Amino acid sequence: MDNYVIYVGVAIATILLPGPAVMLTINNSIQRGLFKSLAGIFGIALAILLVAIISATSLGIILASSAMAFTAVKMIGAVYLIYLGIKMWRTKEVNHARSNHQKVSFLKCFTEGFLVSISNPKAVIFFMSIFPQFINLSQEYRPQFILLSVTFSMLVIVIHTVYALFSSFAKSKLSSTRGNVLLNKVSGGVFVGFGIGLATSSR
Repeated sequence: MDNYVIYVGVAIATILLPGPAVMLTINNSIQRGLFKSLAGIFGIALAILLVAIISATSLGIILASSAMAFTAVKMIGAVYLIYLGIKMWRTKEVNHARSNHQKVSFLKCFTEGFLVSISNPKAVIFFMSIFPQFINLSQEYRPQFILLSVTFSMLVIVIHTVYALFSSFAKSKLSSTRGNVLLNKVSGGVFVGFGIGLATSSR
């Protein structure tokens, strides 16, 4: 494989960029606790791995070439992000919210993380664009593809865990009623913004 170290650098830079998945990890860590945020992280990582696999199949080609398929997946993802944003924004009763957050299951956190990542068709375009740059055509394709995909997913777990740890340490500063309300408003607004951005974006 050509330039694997460069690929790792590109992957790290991409994952570090704030996006819906990063915001979900931070919000989960602060609102639901570190361990439940890890469930969301594994959901995100699994979705990324599946997206990478899709990008190497005919389904990825369909999403990249069909405006209708791309738009359909894009709108589903946008609606889900806006739904999460409105849900966060409308959380006003802090004590009740804390109780609800404590009752949220690990499965729900995992599912939210999975859906946030799997419903973004731009990820397919990203992988279809970046993978060919690091594939050596003189070598067998499948082992290289597996290495690139697994590497990206593992980096997602590592980097998001770091985000979750830092967020967990900052939790005490946001534990007040005002801090929790502000966090919900900011997180909700960001998710709605991401959703609108995804809905109005082009390939």
